[in-house]
Amino acid sequence: MRRLFLLLLILLSIGFVNAFPLVYDNYKLIDAIPKGKVVDDRVYEDKVIRIEFDDFTGKYPQFTLRNISNIPLTILWDLCAFVDSTGRSQRVKISDTPFSDRGKPVPPTLVIPRAFISEVMVPLDSIDYDGGWIVNNSIPKEAEQTLTIVLTVEQQGRQTTYIFTFESVMAIRGILVEGGTFTMGDEFGYFWCRPVHQVTLTYDFYIGKYETTFEEYDAFCEATGRSKPEDEGWGRGTRPVINVTWWDAIDYCNWLSEKEKLPKAYDYKGNLLDKDGRVTIDPSKVVGYRLPTEAEWEYAARGGNKSQGYKYAGSDTVDEVAWYTSNSGNKTQEVGKKAPNELGIYDMSGNVWEWCSDWYGDYSSSAQTNPYNNSGSRRVNRGGSWYSDATYVRVALRDFFSPTNARNRLGFRIARTVH
Repeated sequence: MRRLFLLLLILLSIGFVNAFPLVYDNYKLIDAIPKGKVVDDRVYEDKVIRIEFDDFTGKYPQFTLRNISNIPLTILWDLCAFVDSTGRSQRVKISDTPFSDRGKPVPPTLVIPRAFISEVMVPLDSIDYDGGWIVNNSIPKEAEQTLTIVLTVEQQGRQTTYIFTFESVMAIRGILVEGGTFTMGDEFGYFWCRPVHQVTLTYDFYIGKYETTFEEYDAFCEATGRSKPEDEGWGRGTRPVINVTWWDAIDYCNWLSEKEKLPKAYDYKGNLLDKDGRVTIDPSKVVGYRLPTEAEWEYAARGGNKSQGYKYAGSDTVDEVAWYTSNSGNKTQEVGKKAPNELGIYDMSGNVWEWCSDWYGDYSSSAQTNPYNNSGSRRVNRGGSWYSDATYVRVALRDFFSPTNARNRLGFRIARTVH
């Protein structure tokens, strides 16, 4: 499946960037799904191109190919493959062949001059039988994946192999959160969580599947020569990073952006920046890695457009989803050990409070669109911690600290706007 995913991904990526159509000797890829961004082409004898893509949302790659030569060409499906980041290769089948023919050769496809073909490729290992043929989505959705699609074509008896290599631009294991409208706040909570009000997010964004870990943050410290934060003797690795200020968190975000050749999300004053480096109060204009806004955070914690209306992030039973004062052992725990919420995000209730981009401010009862509070003296944190009681790990609860404050119950996760 990964091979298929890669080919389709590249194609859409190419179609998305009209300034760089993918044209080789005898064909042109004019569209592909999912969309991505062509950041560099390295065309050698094996015809390699590098595509960066955001976190994959689960559809099988689909491409549209046009024969731009004057001679018919044949796609040799049995010589096409997905290659994952471990180097494991698996054959593919195309969508118009029966799943029951999984073990049989896939007939080649003839593409006459100027003709188009649209196809979905499915890796053979993703097809199972359980009272009927089913395709399991085994395409990797985590960040920092390198995937390769091998496409083999034949023209006038000569075979040509095209190798497409894709690298994820997501440095986090991000979860896609589709935009939508929700009710923010809690009528039965503390006064600072009221009044409840309607919020609409008109854009999609990614948010960290997990809280940022010591392992991830320590790599940043080593790369930049910074001192590593204390772990209180609880351990590092995949425990959430703690004892970091808001400024530390946005420095980490900017470092990730620079590492991935993305525009930075913050200036030296902590203002959000758009793709051209101009100060903005619209989070949908920000390209680089950043902290989630308070509204994004609560929307994602509630399950986004898949929300079941739980009090905590993924359940009405706090012990299922949260490390808090009654079960934490008075310390942080490794991320991802409790159940996730409806979107597959972990630890949004408990473990550590999480810094948000916004300054803290009182709520308004008015409906808001893409809200972001850009003034104040204290920054918002969300989610409660290992030290909190059950009330404080509810999805609507808020707190705040000075941005220079660093505590052993305070960490962060990161986000990015989908562009």
